[in-house]
Amino acid sequence: MLDENKYYVEEKKYTIQNNPFVVPTTDGKIIKEHFGIASNSNSQISIAHMKAPSGWSEPFQTPEFDEFTFIIKGKKQFIIEDETIILEAGQSIKIEKNTRVQYSNPFTEICEYIAICIPAFSIDLVNRETK
Repeated sequence: MLDENKYYVEEKKYTIQNNPFVVPTTDGKIIKEHFGIASNSNSQISIAHMKAPSGWSEPFQTPEFDEFTFIIKGKKQFIIEDETIILEAGQSIKIEKNTRVQYSNPFTEICEYIAICIPAFSIDLVNRETK
């Protein structure tokens, strides 16, 4: 029997993210994590909206997570093992964990994309090589 004097709150089975965590960077890349470790919301998956400026690149890395990328605008270059792949708006890719990869935008326009990592992105799991 419910106590008529107590207020019961129904727990929602969804979360709306209106204020993603903006990850600080030093390379001009804009990272807005909607769900993941940085946003303190999830360690199983991370979902981030990214904008990589023209000329941006990261060192080679061998992440311990699967990464899915969907290109919204522009182009992004991937060097996976020894193969160079260029994706354009509307294309997507899955790169399996423990694969050596380098991400860059050597093109003239900004690249806007969504990145999803399973498990969630963590700098401790990236294994970036020193330049």
